Amino acid sequence: MSTAKPIRLLLVDDHQVVRVGLRTVLHNHQHGITVVGEAGSRADAVRMAKRLNPDVVLMDVRLPDGSGVEACRDILANHPTTRVIFLTSFADDESALAAVLAGAQGYVLKNIDSDLLIRSIQAVSTGQSLLSPALTQRALDRGKAGSAQAGPVRTQSLAPQEERVLALVAEGLTNKEIAVALQLSDKTVKNYLSNVFQKLHISRRSQAATFFVKRQP
Repeated sequence: MSTAKPIRLLLVDDHQVVRVGLRTVLHNHQHGITVVGEAGSRADAVRMAKRLNPDVVLMDVRLPDGSGVEACRDILANHPTTRVIFLTSFADDESALAAVLAGAQGYVLKNIDSDLLIRSIQAVSTGQSLLSPALTQRALDRGKAGSAQAGPVRTQSLAPQEERVLALVAEGLTNKEIAVALQLSDKTVKNYLSNVFQKLHISRRSQAATFFVKRQP
């Protein structure tokens, strides 16, 4: 055990208090996990992952300059052997589906027991997937349904702003967060999303996320 290579972990959360708490928990338990860096934004997460090449990234879904889902995609594109666990307060299907489609190996809630969190990091570092069964299965089921419904239908082309709204939906952002990101009103975002749904012949955000991800090269 003492000769085992430590797990190199990158913490990504926009709240410093959360990062300090996580670092303290991980250091105190001393189960072969070394925190090699911390990031408080999407841009910093991608930059530090590129520089540090961590084994595991513990990632928040909501970040001030975008989405942890987007950061996950960027990190895995450059470092496919890195493992990403989302540690979040948001137990909604859209966020879980976006995390799954981005390539994450774990999606756990912030009220998780510290011992279980450590076991989760250890498991993911060895190549195991520990996507939360109840939460993630619902997201996967909805994603499959969305793919089936949105598949062979002839879709209308989306306007540039509709494309931007669709991309942010795929990152798991809420309408209010999209409104802030695009400097629009909540009502305008809702109208754009309604147009997107109509053009793509879909009815749920999870279907929109599936369509967007499957369309990527």
